[in-house]
Amino acid sequence: MKKVVVASLLAVAGVALAAQPGIAQTQVNLGQNTQSSSGGIQMSAAEYKAYNDAITQTNPQAKAAALESYLEAYPQSQVKADTLQLLMLTYSSFDPTKTLSTADRLLQVDPNNLRALTLEVYFRMSSAEQATDAATKQSGLDSAADYAKKGLAVTTKPKDMADADFEKLKQSAYPVFYRAIGTAALNKKDAATAVTNFKAELGSVPVADTEKPGPVLQDTYTLAQAYYESTPPDYENCTWYATRASNFAPEPYKSQMLPLAKYCYKKYHGADDGYDAVTAAVATNLNPPAGFSIKPAPKPEDIVKQVIATTPDLSTLAVSDKEFILQNGSPDDAAKVWGILAGKSVELPNVTVVSATTTVITASVSDDAVQSKTADFTFNMGTPLKDADVPAVGAQITISGTYNSYTVGGVVKGTAPAAGAAPADAAATPAASTAAAPAAAAPAPAAAPAAGATAAPGPVMIIMSDGALVLPKKAAPVHHPVHRRK
Repeated sequence: MKKVVVASLLAVAGVALAAQPGIAQTQVNLGQNTQSSSGGIQMSAAEYKAYNDAITQTNPQAKAAALESYLEAYPQSQVKADTLQLLMLTYSSFDPTKTLSTADRLLQVDPNNLRALTLEVYFRMSSAEQATDAATKQSGLDSAADYAKKGLAVTTKPKDMADADFEKLKQSAYPVFYRAIGTAALNKKDAATAVTNFKAELGSVPVADTEKPGPVLQDTYTLAQAYYESTPPDYENCTWYATRASNFAPEPYKSQMLPLAKYCYKKYHGADDGYDAVTAAVATNLNPPAGFSIKPAPKPEDIVKQVIATTPDLSTLAVSDKEFILQNGSPDDAAKVWGILAGKSVELPNVTVVSATTTVITASVSDDAVQSKTADFTFNMGTPLKDADVPAVGAQITISGTYNSYTVGGVVKGTAPAAGAAPADAAATPAASTAAAPAAAAPAPAAAPAAGATAAPGPVMIIMSDGALVLPKKAAPVHHPVHRRK
C-alpha cells in the first residue's frame, strides 16, 4: 500500500507571512478499495494524480491554478480542507484578495481553522490601514477585530496536530489578533480596550521580540498613545511605553517617538528633571518594575502660584504657561494674566489651523493644543477672507488679532474692556475681568468626580477679534538704472 502526505502550513510570524511546511500531515492511500488500518484516506489513482500534480508545482501561480482545478474536479475530496489550506497559503504570496476568498472557503468547512483566521485578520487589517475614507477604514478594522476575537476563542487543536505545534501556531497568531483588536478600538477612541489588547500583545511574545524593530515594538509606542488618549490621560504609563519604544527604535523612528515620551513625562512630573531614570529603567524592563514610580508634579494651583511668584514680568511667559494659569489659577491669579492680555494686539507665527472659513479660523497655538490637535484660539476675522485665501486644515500660518475674551470649559471667564473704557487694574479688581456666563450656559460635566476629588477644569479657548492673516512678504522688485544716450 503506497502512501503520500498532504502538505500543511504555518501561519503568520511577525509582520511577514511565510508559507512553510508544517508538521500536521494527512495520510492518503492509493487504490479503489484499499482501507488503511492507520485511518488514512482512500483516493483513486486518477484523483491522486491530479492532487499530486497540483501540490508538486513549484511556481506559486501554477500551483494555485492546479489546486483550483483539483478542487473543481473533486469538490467532495476527503482532503478538501487541507487543499484549501494549501491554496490559501499559496495565494498569500502573491494575491491578497484571493487569499481572503480562499480563507472564507476554508472557514466554511473548518470554522476553527486558526491559520485561516490569522490570514483573515492580517489581510483585512492591512487593507483597512490603506483606506483613505474614515468610515471604510473603521469598517475594515472592525472586521479584522471580529475575526481576531474568533481566533482567540479557538482552544481546541486539530486532531492531527501535536500539542507543541499548536502552541507554536497560537504564539504566532495571538500577537496579530491582539494587535487587530487594539487598533480597531483605538481608531474609534476606545482607549481602554486598546490598552488591554496592546498589553496582551506584548505579554504574548518573548521579551526579546519587544526590543527588535518590527510590529511589536511599534505597538509598544501605540500602547503609549492609548494611555495618552485615555480619559483622563495616563501620563505615567504613556511615559514608560513611549520611552521604551524610542529606546529600542532605530532612527528616524526614535526621534519621532521621543517627543511623546518627554511630553507625557513633563505633564506628569511637571519638569524635565529625572527623565534619565526612566530611560535607564526601560532598558531592562518591559513593564514598570515593582517599586518604580515617577514623582508627580505639584497640584496645578500650586504650580500657578509658584510661576506667578517667580516671574516678575508675566508677559514673558509662553502661551502654554499663560493658558495653564487661565485654566488652573485662582480667580485672582487668572485675572493677573488676563489683565496683561485683554485688548492687546499680537502677531502669532507657526499657528496650526484646526478649522477655517472666510470669517473664523480656529487654531492650535500652545504646545498642549498642538500635541492634542485641538484648537485653543478662535480668530474672528476683521475682514472676511477671499475663498482662495482660506487656509487648509493642518496648515501653519502667521495670524494677528486682539485678545477679546476667553472661556474655560465653555464658560466665559474674562473679557476685554470696551473700546474707549479705562483699563481696570486686573490684580486689584479680578471680578471686573471674570464675568462668568449664566449658569444655564455652562455645559454639564462629562462625569461626576470621584468622592473627595476635584473636577478638572475644562479646556481653555481664547477668542481673538480683528483677526488677519499675515502673508509672507513678497520680494521687492529689482530696479535697474536707466542708461540714457548722450
